[in-house]
Amino acid sequence: MSNRTAEKKAVARKDITMAQWIWKEMKRNWIAYVMVAPYMLIFTIFTIAPVILSVVISFTNFNMLEMPDFVFLDNYIMLFFDDEIFLTACTNTFIFAGIVGPASYLLSFLVAWFINELPPKIRALVTLIFYAPSISGQVYLIWGTLFSSDSYGWVNATLLNLGLINEEIAFFKTEQYVMPLCIVVSLWTSLGTSFLSFIAGLQGVDRSLYEAGAVDGVKNRWQELYYITLPSMKPQLMFGAVMAITGAFGYGGIVTALCGFPSVNYCAHTIMHHLEDYGGSRYEVGYSSAIAVVLFAIMVGANGLVKKILSKVGT
Repeated sequence: MSNRTAEKKAVARKDITMAQWIWKEMKRNWIAYVMVAPYMLIFTIFTIAPVILSVVISFTNFNMLEMPDFVFLDNYIMLFFDDEIFLTACTNTFIFAGIVGPASYLLSFLVAWFINELPPKIRALVTLIFYAPSISGQVYLIWGTLFSSDSYGWVNATLLNLGLINEEIAFFKTEQYVMPLCIVVSLWTSLGTSFLSFIAGLQGVDRSLYEAGAVDGVKNRWQELYYITLPSMKPQLMFGAVMAITGAFGYGGIVTALCGFPSVNYCAHTIMHHLEDYGGSRYEVGYSSAIAVVLFAIMVGANGLVKKILSKVGT
């Protein structure tokens, strides 16, 4: 019996405390802790500490010039009961996240699954073609040109030539077109990091599992996908879900680039826009921190829900 197994049994019998066992494990693996210390230090300083600080500041009235003045729940009360634009931003954010999040996730996986079936040389080229829009800085220029509000815009020019409209349409200044177009552009650019992680996950599935599945009664590709492929790449699925949720709830740059800030009648105004407005323009840091805390709570809840759903895949 190994020393580690014996120590675990001693903890179970309460011969030593859990704290003592953890301390012994830390001393035994001190090299690993030294190696991971730089990352943990940077992560704590630039991620954990700002989150905690944001929660604290959200209970204050702070303008970055004077000392914070604690107002307790006043910011949250104003946010939910006296800020109509925030409620509009929440509605738009949930609409956008509810469409773009799942759609981009499924699209990324299906495209990765398709590419995985291609020969290696062709696979590399097709991967680049699909991934390029997510890293290209010219995407907004392309869509801005397509839907330009004058007759030089390709869509307006085509519709005028076909006689379907009598005058140009200002697509990004007309309320009924703004949200659908922003959703389409977001889907166009959604094949990002999660897309690459799905390809890596598909490449890492043990081929022998498919042979064993055939022996056990797996009859078609869909059963292979559900019972073998998806359970074998749960880490990549979870990573892709986190990235999709973060992108869906944290979008805002697309609307700003295409429609300006704010969008017409706040029709595509999101929580991120509201956060930028109060934090970056008005310098009401306490109020903007309250907005950030609410957004953070929504994203944590969404990640927890997705994790619970993914845990049932293949079971």
